[in-house]
Amino acid sequence: MILDVYADVVCPWCYVGERRLEKALALRPGLEVERRWRPFQLQPGMPEGGIPWDVYARRKFGGELNARGSFAHLTAVAESEGIRFDFGRVASAPNTVDAHRLILFAGAPERGLQWPLVDAFFEAYFSDGRNLNDHEELVAVAAGAGLNAEEVRRYLAGDEGKAEVRASQEDAYAKGVQGVPFHAFDGGRTVSGAQPVEEFLQALDGVRAGHARVE
Repeated sequence: MILDVYADVVCPWCYVGERRLEKALALRPGLEVERRWRPFQLQPGMPEGGIPWDVYARRKFGGELNARGSFAHLTAVAESEGIRFDFGRVASAPNTVDAHRLILFAGAPERGLQWPLVDAFFEAYFSDGRNLNDHEELVAVAAGAGLNAEEVRRYLAGDEGKAEVRASQEDAYAKGVQGVPFHAFDGGRTVSGAQPVEEFLQALDGVRAGHARVE
């Protein structure tokens, strides 16, 4: 079963949705699912170096105080999923092209570290407030997930992967994706948003049943 996950590493609901999906997959241990990260930038027009969090908060929420209020419920939901959000430590709103590039890099067959890196980026940003626009920060997070630091540093110095990130965004728009997370299963079934575990289980079981009928 192929499962394409359109998401962004600075999307809090993507973090919650990923944790719920992982719980659903753990409840179906005999099901072979190939999860594929599909880059989707929530802010594709973000300046290359990102912007300070307080500037972003004023633009999006009308101020940091309003932003904190908007995230209060989300923080509680995240805690129920075993996730620690610390928005007080978030210092920047980054352009996530390089983070997406590294996730694709980590997903190469010879590395096989795509999802460990996804989880590492989520935690680095939402729990630790690390700057995902800083290449050395990206290198450190990637190395912590098991990648070779020097390989990552060389990769970031080039442009490889940028076209793939743009193509994924365009593919998402072509599919009608307006927001993330968005989960596209083979056979056409989709799950939009950070749905409860039960919703993911229904989708997994439905796709499996469809495969069985074809076989």
